[in-house]
Amino acid sequence: MIPPVPHIAAMAAYQLADLSAPEGTRRVSLSQNESLRTPSPLVAEALRQAADAPHLYPDPDWSDLRQAIGAMHRVDPAQIVCGNGSLDLIGALARAYLAPGRAALAPAHAYPFFRVATQMTGARFNTAEEEGLTANVDALLAAITRETRIVFVANPGNPTGTRLPRSELIRLREGLPDDVLLVIDEAYGEFADHLSEPMFDQVARGDTVVLRTFSKAYGLAGMRVGWGLFPAEIAGETRKLLNPNNVALPGQMAALAALQDPAYMRETCALSAGIRNGFATRMRALGLSVPESFTNFVLMRFPSVEMATALDIHLRSEGVFLRAPGGAGLTDCLRATVCVAHDMDLVAGLIEDWVTRKGIS
Repeated sequence: MIPPVPHIAAMAAYQLADLSAPEGTRRVSLSQNESLRTPSPLVAEALRQAADAPHLYPDPDWSDLRQAIGAMHRVDPAQIVCGNGSLDLIGALARAYLAPGRAALAPAHAYPFFRVATQMTGARFNTAEEEGLTANVDALLAAITRETRIVFVANPGNPTGTRLPRSELIRLREGLPDDVLLVIDEAYGEFADHLSEPMFDQVARGDTVVLRTFSKAYGLAGMRVGWGLFPAEIAGETRKLLNPNNVALPGQMAALAALQDPAYMRETCALSAGIRNGFATRMRALGLSVPESFTNFVLMRFPSVEMATALDIHLRSEGVFLRAPGGAGLTDCLRATVCVAHDMDLVAGLIEDWVTRKGIS
C-alpha cells in the first residue's frame, strides 16, 4: 500500500447527498440547492452551438465571459477569475495562502467545503460562534490568531440561509489584520441583490475576494461555472493553481447566454423567494425554528437530533430527500431546497402530518 501524506489520510471524505429512493417511489430531491427551474431558453441554443465544437479547447482566459460579467456587475473584467464552479476558486485560494502552521477561520456553521479546502493544505481550520445562526463579527475578530491567513464567510450562508449586512462585513474587514485575506462567498448573492448591498468595491482594498457562481440563480449547476472578483496580485497567485482549461467550452457558452437574459434570472429568484417564504411560514406554524432565508432553501431546526433524524428517515421512505447539515454542526436541523410549488406543497404536507402525529417535544 502506498500511504498518502498524513494530513490527507486524516481527512474525512466530503459528505455527498444520498438520493437512493425506495424502488417504485418517485424521487423528490430538496437536498442539492439546485434551481427550481431550467435555465434561460437562450442557454439551450448556446449548448447546441457548443455541440459543433467539442474538438476545440475552451478559452483559457474566459475573455467573452469576463467581459459580460464585468458589464453585468459594473466591475473591471481584468479582475475577474473564473473557475470550475466556485469550489475550484475556494480550493485554489486555500492552496495559495494556507499551509501547515497557518490557519483559516470561518463561522461555526459555515459551508463545509471551507473546512475541506483548508484541510487539503495541512492548515488548521478554526471556527467562531454564531448568533442566531448568523455569522458574528465580534466572535470572528476575537478568534483571529497569529496563524490566521484566510477568513471565509459565505454571505448569504449555507446551510443557514442567513446573511450579514454590508456594514457588518465592512466592520469585519476593517478589524482584520492586513495580512489576513477575507473571502466572501456569494454563491447565493443574486437572491439578496434586491437589498442593494454589493461588496465588490471592497476588492479594491487588495485584501478581499468576492466569489459568485452560475449554479444557483442561473440554473447552471451541471455546467460548473464560478467566478470571483480578485485583487490583481491575489488573482495572479491563484491562477497559478488553476487548470488552464478549467471551464469547459459548453460551460462558458451557457454562462454567457444566461447573462444575456437577466430578467429570467431575476424571475427565478422572485419565484424561489415566494415559494420559500410560504414554506417557511408553514414550518414556523408547526413550532419549528426557521431563520429568515436569503437563499433558495429553508433551514428547519428541531427540538432534538433524534426528531430531525426520525423525520429525515420518514421522508426518505416516501421518496423525499432533504439535507441533514451535520457537516456544518447542525445535527438537529434539516435543510429543504426550494423546488416547484406542487412538490414544495407535497413536502410541507408530509412534514405537517408527521409533526402533528409526533408532536413537538
